[in-house]
Amino acid sequence: MTDKTFDFIIVGAGSAGCTIAARLSEVASFNVLLIEAGKASGGLKVAMPAMIAEVVPPCDINWSYWTEPQKALNGRKLFWPRGKVVGGSSAINGMLYVRGHARDYDEWAQAGCTGWTWEKVLPYFLKSEGSDRPAGEYHSTDGPLKTTQRTSTHPLNDAFVEASKQMGLPQTDDFNGPQQEGIGPYDQTIHDGRRMTVARAYLETAKDRPNLTILSEAQVRRVVFDGKRATGVELSRNGKVETYTAAREVVLAGGAINSPQLLQLSGVGNPDDIKPHGIEVVHALKGVGKNMQDHLDINVNAHLKDPISMMRYQKPVAGLIEMAKWFLHKPGALSDCVTPVGAFLKTDKALERPDIQFHIMLAMADVPHGFEKPHEHGMGIHMCQLRPHSRGTIGLQSADPLAPAKIDPGYLSEAEDLRVMREGVKLVRRMYRQPALAAFISREKDPWHGIDIDDDAGTEAAIRDLAETIYHPVGTCAMGPTDNATSVVDPDLKVVGLAGVRVADASVMPRLIGGNTNAPTIMIAERCADIIKAAYRA
Repeated sequence: MTDKTFDFIIVGAGSAGCTIAARLSEVASFNVLLIEAGKASGGLKVAMPAMIAEVVPPCDINWSYWTEPQKALNGRKLFWPRGKVVGGSSAINGMLYVRGHARDYDEWAQAGCTGWTWEKVLPYFLKSEGSDRPAGEYHSTDGPLKTTQRTSTHPLNDAFVEASKQMGLPQTDDFNGPQQEGIGPYDQTIHDGRRMTVARAYLETAKDRPNLTILSEAQVRRVVFDGKRATGVELSRNGKVETYTAAREVVLAGGAINSPQLLQLSGVGNPDDIKPHGIEVVHALKGVGKNMQDHLDINVNAHLKDPISMMRYQKPVAGLIEMAKWFLHKPGALSDCVTPVGAFLKTDKALERPDIQFHIMLAMADVPHGFEKPHEHGMGIHMCQLRPHSRGTIGLQSADPLAPAKIDPGYLSEAEDLRVMREGVKLVRRMYRQPALAAFISREKDPWHGIDIDDDAGTEAAIRDLAETIYHPVGTCAMGPTDNATSVVDPDLKVVGLAGVRVADASVMPRLIGGNTNAPTIMIAERCADIIKAAYRA
């Protein structure tokens, strides 16, 4: 191969891209290029779990996107953090290892995504996972992505679980086991007290292979086509525009925002979305950038009677003690995720599976996304709707490949979503009133303190004022059968109607799964790598 010619070019070194690059480079005859727009590393602020508050707000390893004004959220623009570093959003996320409900994947298959049933995808979850749980039907111990059970011993964790028992809610000790529904601890993508990014999991051993090249701080501008075949990519690096050739395939792994945007910049998408920006249409595919889904979230905060929240570690002595524990690889407040326990619950007992999710916060996150540190001791329970009916879009602001995409999630455009959010908030507030949690809480934080628990109008108004993303956008390059006019990729993740190009990231999910999206994205990438290996008889 010449310096700028590779068998496979992978665009985006996030949860999917790092996985695919590592797996393809296992084949010595494959020459692989992995391209990342962000930095090569995020350093200490990525490695230390408790420093999540330093990487979710705008920073040098965050794309720091903003949505279009959301009509149903009183015209607010919402902040959308996404990782801009090798490791992608696995370097800035909440570090929870959640697969979703088995039925989610069976629904994909029923919608025409052949080969994506729960039975078919579970082996890829197991292939990636290196759990500290015993190996068995639901867990593997030898995969590269090391996961850890909860180590946090904060009393609020136990109070949350006990309050759920007082309400008669179901319990589970493994959200990825035979029963997702219930209250319990989260498994975490943390190992030895350090964040387990996909870069650490997959590239640590792969990066020195002679057949893998990693380019960081290189932003792809467009996919290059010869007719209907992708032949490479054009990118910006060190102030220059360069072209790299893919002898076999280009794999887009930029995520639910960047992958559809890159297709549109390359002339692939709905002509009505592309032509107004002066971009020549290479291939009309109307589903590109459509079908966007995200978990809308609302945080219900409460004041604590005693100064026991994570805010206590802002004091110099307490902070230094915890820092020493972390550097000595001892369990402590800095080595555990900020939402160690949670829940998957139903707003209606007749439902087949949970439709809401809780994340308990051991601090009062009254300003979203960590824009400000807590000012007073408190706690919060994040509540999100798992299967929204609302759909949004990703589009182009301009033909400038370095300009951010136009993000319009369309939150609460369907009335059912607001109803589920409202009922979920009621459930949170009833939990706060249980003796186990009430013993710690002085009162709920405004506006909840001023809204009666059964005041539907007041609750809905507060949701419109306060709801935010919990960072799970998917669906914008949806997988489906080739005879479906809205499918962007087929079940082998090939872009419909084109050759030499696939998409493999969260954007291909036809429907949002009921849980956090990092583990499912890695599963998709693991399966994509095997599909490619089989195609080339590797």
